[in-house]
Amino acid sequence: MPAILVTGASRGIGAAIAGALANAQFVVGCVSRTGRVPALPSITDTARARLIALRADVTDAASVQRAFSECIHLGGEPIVGLVNNAGVHEEARSREMPREQWDTVMNTNALATVFGCQAAYPLMVSNGGGLIVNIGSFFDKLGVKRNLAYCASKAAVGAITRVLATEWAKDGIRVIDVAPGYVATDLNRESLMEGPLANYLKARIPRGKPGTTDEIAAFVALLFTSKLDFLTGETIYIDGGQGHAH
Repeated sequence: MPAILVTGASRGIGAAIAGALANAQFVVGCVSRTGRVPALPSITDTARARLIALRADVTDAASVQRAFSECIHLGGEPIVGLVNNAGVHEEARSREMPREQWDTVMNTNALATVFGCQAAYPLMVSNGGGLIVNIGSFFDKLGVKRNLAYCASKAAVGAITRVLATEWAKDGIRVIDVAPGYVATDLNRESLMEGPLANYLKARIPRGKPGTTDEIAAFVALLFTSKLDFLTGETIYIDGGQGHAH
């Protein structure tokens, strides 16, 4: 069984992606700061046995490389994929945003994506290629108040995806940016489902409600299980139609 590495796999979208890939018969290296396998009560024991816990700070290139190498030693399977999911979202008024916040958001969302791709590159080349999925956001094309760093970091993810897809195509490596809209997770579900924000999203999202982590995970798993060799370098939006709704 081939292996796929997933960063930020301890909770939320990353945990759902790890579970979906394990259900699809992949060995999954679950990379997080905590170094724990995500709690996924809905998957089978057989699928759960394919999850490998890996500890790493995604903003530290050496830490990422060590974790990826550890996955090879623990799983003994060829690395055919990477999902750069780890990220952070912080808000501030642009004129007051401290440099520290800018650095944190850009380092975690954009620079860590580069580190992950660089660490996975030789592993995937040695196995004849593979697929990298970067998790972006539909904020990459929007002007969202108080989200200067976040919008910039996710726009950078799209640019990183296009450059690497072009440069690494000769090595058999495809790179795709999956850009979700509002997705309900254990951290934000209450605010997205009740109150002012929920009412706003009901009016703004054509389908009338936020997405789910399982929906994003199902699409990412589809990319890894389908024969789509001609698809690379693109940003694919999963936002219920909100990004293009008038």
